[in-house]
Amino acid sequence: MKYFWLFILGVSLLHSATVVKVDTMFAKSSKCKSCHLPIVNQWKNSWHSKSHYNNDEYLRKSIKYVSKKSRKSLNGVKIDCAKCHNPRIAVTSSGIDYEIDALMGLDKDSKVNKALASDAISEGINCVVCHNIDKIHKKKPESVRGIDRIEWTKSGLMSGPYKDAHSPYHEVEYRDFMSKDSNTLCFVCHANDRSIKKLTFINMKKEFAGSKKLCVDCHMGKKKLGVASTLKIDHGKAKKRKIRTHSFKGAHFEDMIQNSLSVVAKQKKEKIFITLKNKLPHSIPSGFGSREILVELTYFKNNKQIKQESISLTSHYKDRRKRPTIAHLAKKQSKDVSIKSHSKKILKVQKYKGANRVKIVLYYRLVNDEVRSLLKLKDALWAKKMPIAQTTLKLK
Repeated sequence: MKYFWLFILGVSLLHSATVVKVDTMFAKSSKCKSCHLPIVNQWKNSWHSKSHYNNDEYLRKSIKYVSKKSRKSLNGVKIDCAKCHNPRIAVTSSGIDYEIDALMGLDKDSKVNKALASDAISEGINCVVCHNIDKIHKKKPESVRGIDRIEWTKSGLMSGPYKDAHSPYHEVEYRDFMSKDSNTLCFVCHANDRSIKKLTFINMKKEFAGSKKLCVDCHMGKKKLGVASTLKIDHGKAKKRKIRTHSFKGAHFEDMIQNSLSVVAKQKKEKIFITLKNKLPHSIPSGFGSREILVELTYFKNNKQIKQESISLTSHYKDRRKRPTIAHLAKKQSKDVSIKSHSKKILKVQKYKGANRVKIVLYYRLVNDEVRSLLKLKDALWAKKMPIAQTTLKLK
């Protein structure tokens, strides 16, 4: 029990971000449809739209797992995760008073519970999350993420990538983090992930350092001529602009994974050397800490399969008692086996005796076996093997 109270004391030291209430006219994506229907429809199929805990099994079960293991209230953990997953939430820190009330069962009508139950945050990362950001504090420590790293515009003022944009329904102002400096916006949440034991298990900003590409070049696609708004504001017509899609594609989509790695195999005596080369501007696997590359080898003798084996490239995490855990609770992480940006990794395996051909297939999985078991994930998505690349080698 003493650990619970130490944890609560730590919670009381957290600072809260400034909350700007969103007018109901702009709170939901449905309000944006009349002018931005194509963009809203793209966003609906994105994982940004699923970032609320009710819509993402991995997030939901991770929250429950962290709550159980840390002895912090379930809603207290939800508030912590909301810094990135639901940043328009009306309460940004649970605090010691709430944790005591939750422990005593006196939290029913609390501000925390009401904020979490609000329909206004049910869409996760929706339009008024990104397009209501006024300032991003680049100089804050990397441990400060999400809502604690930004300031909001006043309700009804939308920030965007166009200096000449205007609308009869809301104010619009240009922000450079919506155009030439868009990585700064992405890194508000995607810069790094830290466990409650202060272990940085992913640092996307560091992985991306030195790259000339923007995150949006891949995850929102190349700019194409289209309309950001269907309003007829350009001499009776919708204004044509260079726009990107708002599907925010990531590792959940197979077409983003395909050919992200190349594979070449060579035989030297009784050894097979498999070279994996990363074509991406960040490491692979990356993401939320339990993703995995599977290198599957199938051996044949005269077209008959005689052996199959696989190599797993993933991270494993230990808690303070050296037991397996999820990244967000970890004190220690296994050796980093990811393949750095535009670099290569060479795997050496023993040739299977009698085989005269081997087929090597690379797969990507969103969650490795260990974490999938710890969280008891049921959705087939988390175990799905998504093909990346393959090659075949004749053996001597």
